[in-house]
Amino acid sequence: MAEKKRRRMSTKTKIQLTVFLIVYVTVGIINVQYLPKSPSDVLGNVANRWIVGNGPWFLQINPMTIITSLVVIAIIVLFARAVYKEYSLIPNRKQAFAESVMDFIYDIVQSSIPDERLAKSTFKIATTLFLYIAVANLLAGFVPGISVDVTKTIGENGEIIRNAKFMLFSDTWFAPTADLNTNLTYAIVVLVISHYFGIKAKGFKAWLKSFIEPIPVLLPLNIIGELAKPISHSMRLFGNITGGGVLVLALSYFVKYMFLPPILWGYFGIFSGLIQAFVFSTLTIAYISAQVG
Repeated sequence: MAEKKRRRMSTKTKIQLTVFLIVYVTVGIINVQYLPKSPSDVLGNVANRWIVGNGPWFLQINPMTIITSLVVIAIIVLFARAVYKEYSLIPNRKQAFAESVMDFIYDIVQSSIPDERLAKSTFKIATTLFLYIAVANLLAGFVPGISVDVTKTIGENGEIIRNAKFMLFSDTWFAPTADLNTNLTYAIVVLVISHYFGIKAKGFKAWLKSFIEPIPVLLPLNIIGELAKPISHSMRLFGNITGGGVLVLALSYFVKYMFLPPILWGYFGIFSGLIQAFVFSTLTIAYISAQVG
């Protein structure tokens, strides 16, 4: 009898669920009346980005990538500070959660890289990437915040003019991982670090010799294989995050943002976002392990 009572939903929970459903259905009915009638009106600006700067691509930036990245960094720093201030031999929930995440990643690193000195450095790199990508994907997955609606117009001289309209709490935060520049930067950094660790572990001559193994004729293929790593490393994360966001937006429109979106946000925002963070950090460990092994 006691177990049955525990399993029953409390009155407070029932009230909260009822209020949520009433508000959710009401918003859905309003959306049916006021949403744009054509899917092109909703999806027309999906690929548009708020770009600042003229000239070559490396002189152009997406300010929302920087803004959201700063928010992500602030969240991680504040959480770390809170854990540090309340640190004790008997951990509370925040400390236990932080320790479990770090233990999980360190076990993977330790089983892949036998050198303790390199293992510690790799652990710091992989954990940093995992935390940043995980928090960024969660923030952009289901947390309302600052968003920008961008429309393009063609000027008199044929130049592209981007008009940015700022919106607050009408959409989730922009995902920095949906910006290929972010992912490619981290992937290139991982490539450089992996070869640096390789030189440190094997020596310069042994590292250089690895490019002509098992036979010298494979030198071009080995070089291409190394250059392909950051491309695949970054494109995998970019494709999953961007594709998931477009899919959620398209399907949400067709059901007028009722009932289906929470399931999609739960999958792409939480489950898939965390999986992609884990995959990116795991590949980081694998690339470094392949060079130092």
